Amino acid sequence: LAPRAAREVAAAVGAALDNVRRHAGEQARAWILVEDEPDEVIVTVRDDGPGIPEGRLAQAEGEGRLGVAQSIRGRLRDLGGSADVISVPGQGTEVELRVPKHHQQTNDPRGKAEQR
Repeated sequence: LAPRAAREVAAAVGAALDNVRRHAGEQARAWILVEDEPDEVIVTVRDDGPGIPEGRLAQAEGEGRLGVAQSIRGRLRDLGGSADVISVPGQGTEVELRVPKHHQQTNDPRGKAEQR
């Protein structure tokens, strides 16, 4: 990965691990799997915590709590990648980050809001 992409993936992984610490409880364990595929890098962060209740992420976003939306999904979207959160109450949570190895970036000096 390009240095910027590697930094953003590391920050997204850090945010996912912060969520494990914050929401899964002190006894929860977390695992990180990194897959170096030909066209993309896939990083999975999984925990054995209580899981996320159905609709909780959407509710948090609606309340202005944008941790997953911005610190994880937003970082990957800016790199041309994606982030999926899979959680089953009572069975933990898995965050899968996918980043293409070669993402075309524009060197537009305007900010993101101005580019739209």
